[in-house]
Amino acid sequence: MTPETLFLIIIAILLISFVIDQVLDFLNSQHFGDPLPAELQDVFDEEEYKKSQRYKKERYKFGVLTSAVSLVATLLFFFFDGFAFVDELARSISSNEIVIALLFFGIIMIASDILSTPFSYYSTFVIEEKYGFNKTTRKTFFLDKLKGWLMGAVIGGLLLGAIIWFYQSTGANFWLYAWGIVTVFTVLMNLFYARFIVPLFNKQTPLEEGSLRSQIETYATKVGFTLDKIFVIDGSKRSTKANAYFSGFGSEKRVTLYDTLIKDLNEEEIVAVLAHEVGHYKRNHIIINLFAAIITTGFTLWLLSLFIGNPLLSEALNVSKPSFHIGLIAFGVLYSPISGITNFIMNFLSRKFEYQADNFAKHTYAARPLISGLKKLSKNSLSNLTPHPLYVFVHYSHPTLLQRFRNLKK
Repeated sequence: MTPETLFLIIIAILLISFVIDQVLDFLNSQHFGDPLPAELQDVFDEEEYKKSQRYKKERYKFGVLTSAVSLVATLLFFFFDGFAFVDELARSISSNEIVIALLFFGIIMIASDILSTPFSYYSTFVIEEKYGFNKTTRKTFFLDKLKGWLMGAVIGGLLLGAIIWFYQSTGANFWLYAWGIVTVFTVLMNLFYARFIVPLFNKQTPLEEGSLRSQIETYATKVGFTLDKIFVIDGSKRSTKANAYFSGFGSEKRVTLYDTLIKDLNEEEIVAVLAHEVGHYKRNHIIINLFAAIITTGFTLWLLSLFIGNPLLSEALNVSKPSFHIGLIAFGVLYSPISGITNFIMNFLSRKFEYQADNFAKHTYAARPLISGLKKLSKNSLSNLTPHPLYVFVHYSHPTLLQRFRNLKK
């Protein structure tokens, strides 16, 4: 295969991926105006449903624009030898391959983020503001950007630097060492993300003593679930949308409730939502997802080890000197169809897990408050209650509200 042929394959993958995404988004948009199913008629009144339709259409049109701009920018970067330019720039600063790679990715990531920031700003302060969701201040918005850059530089830099060092030191077997260090990092993040990363962006406080905490502790005792870490996060600092999640395992397991969730739902509904989260833990979903992520990472790194040393990858991007970081860019695009398949499988598995967690909540607590709680959350976020089945099949990590309703009513 010639470098020119590989370059064309890379461009074809980018274009085909874009077209598939746009077709799915278009099909989904054609269902925005569908009448609500009988089971969900009580979620919105007529005016609220019209508002949700306007919100979905506006987000869809904005999504088409941002995707098109991103594709054009990416194609221009490929066709006008942007990677070669950044590689030369990085090499003019240092001769150390690890430093060069870190500079290379740092420049590209910052440039990409600068390009996307106006769109992110518009999304937050125009669209989300228009529909009453945004609570983010401009100061918080830009501080989040800065923190994200710093965290990416430190964590991403250390991981990438370690992987390249292993590549230089061990050759073809680098993927085993890289897999080991990424696995350790993944486990640590699962254990301590809420303790060390979340506080950089949000304030977490233990749920205060009172009726809600008593009900949660009573339920936890009933199902034999040790739960002494119940936190409230200030989600209202950025948005009115509500959420709850379970994180960690062993002595580090904790449940985090958004303050907006506590505001929007009554205590019985909150306990039902928490019962769903406990169901994930009891059914070992966290461990299974962790194991799946580790296996997927190992497979990806093994596949990378087969191709990364091939100078064809660098030549396809018109870079004269083969290097790990240029090969990684080319491999990343070539791997994206496989990544799409693994993401599809993980979404399918995730939907199964959501049904199992719902069933756990139904059998150990009650279905009615979970249903009413899910309806309130859908209403308050102007959720799409009539998505296209194919879009759900490919993209959704959760079943639709209608699917969850019918499952809970069985």
